[in-house]
Amino acid sequence: MTPEPSADAPAHAIETVFRIESPRIIAGVARIVRDVGIAEELAQDALVAALEQWPREGVPGNPGAWLMATAKHRAIDLVRRRERYARKLVEMGRDLETSAPHGHIDEPADPDDIDDDLLRLVFTACHPVLSAEARIALTLRLLGGLTTVEIARAYLVPEATVAQRIVRAKRTLAAKAVAFEVPYGPEREARLGSVLEVIYLIFNEGYAATAGDDLLRPALCEDALRLARVLAELMPKEPEVHGLAALLEIQASRSAARTGPSGEPVLLKDQQRSRWNRLLIRRGFAALARAEAVSTGGGPGPYVLQAAIAACHAHAYSYEETDWARIATLYGLLAVRTPSPVVELNRAVAVSMAEGPEAGLAIVEALVAEPALRGYYLLPSVRGDLLVRLGRVEEARGEFERAASLTRNERERGLLLGRAEECG
Repeated sequence: MTPEPSADAPAHAIETVFRIESPRIIAGVARIVRDVGIAEELAQDALVAALEQWPREGVPGNPGAWLMATAKHRAIDLVRRRERYARKLVEMGRDLETSAPHGHIDEPADPDDIDDDLLRLVFTACHPVLSAEARIALTLRLLGGLTTVEIARAYLVPEATVAQRIVRAKRTLAAKAVAFEVPYGPEREARLGSVLEVIYLIFNEGYAATAGDDLLRPALCEDALRLARVLAELMPKEPEVHGLAALLEIQASRSAARTGPSGEPVLLKDQQRSRWNRLLIRRGFAALARAEAVSTGGGPGPYVLQAAIAACHAHAYSYEETDWARIATLYGLLAVRTPSPVVELNRAVAVSMAEGPEAGLAIVEALVAEPALRGYYLLPSVRGDLLVRLGRVEEARGEFERAASLTRNERERGLLLGRAEECG
């Protein structure tokens, strides 16, 4: 016998549709009310209306368009009720006045218009006026469709902390009168950097968790990858956007090989490359080609350079076949483009593989006194690895133990302590 559907099935289906459509709904409504906080509330109102009406009247032919129209109608009603928006309502024109009635939406609004709104939402949620933590939380909430509980769980912080960040972010955007628009010229370039940084940070937290019991948080990687793909569709002429998409596609391709049966980390040299996802690698190569095709001169940007480095690893069928000389060159270019002690540490690893551990250690030794790396566990970890290759195992043991004391991730700590024991 076929089991009867659960009473919660309609509600679950509605919530699934809403989670998929909510970024576009919030973006479309925010264009009307010019406030992302209010836009999110109105989108939630549309969800409540769907939960009330769809189980009784049936799911409409185009549920996403129904939700969009319902939220927009409520936005128009709100604007009408506020005298200070009266002039804006007139300027909006008849297109909003003649929107299709509730429950009779068969076709969505102009897709290009939706995309424009979504792009505005991306730039608003990632506005530099907000702290990095606030931008991440707001982006995951508005564009990733994550709940406050899910964001808190992903970043191992209290739910109240995440809720406060989101509320304060919305208030800050309203208080600073941040325009709901895509900037142009120099401001656009500066703001785009903030957008890309937020997506990159979200992915990195999923790819190598800062703290906790797990090395990977796949859901965060998936959210960041989806955001990067959406941004690449919305901004097809921006090489750095395609560069970021390429980088994340290729990095994500290694996920299955990065942990062992018990969740323990597997180093790059020990990974089974047959487990790398070739589809994601091909997508990454295609995105990198698009980045190079739309480049207008001035040399590749930091995300294109990082994607090119990732592509070198993906092209190699084994660790030994990796073109370390090219990777070292690319890191050198990246160090010039975006000087950073972390980039220099990565360059040291590549140089050690291309020219020998002595050359790499010389670069690392110059970084030991760098204040930015004082609590960075990968500095002693890399130094320990180079010392092992030079036969200085007792020194290496101390470095691995120090690295283990600095990391907050239990999986990384276990790996580093294991390497220290091997030196004993």
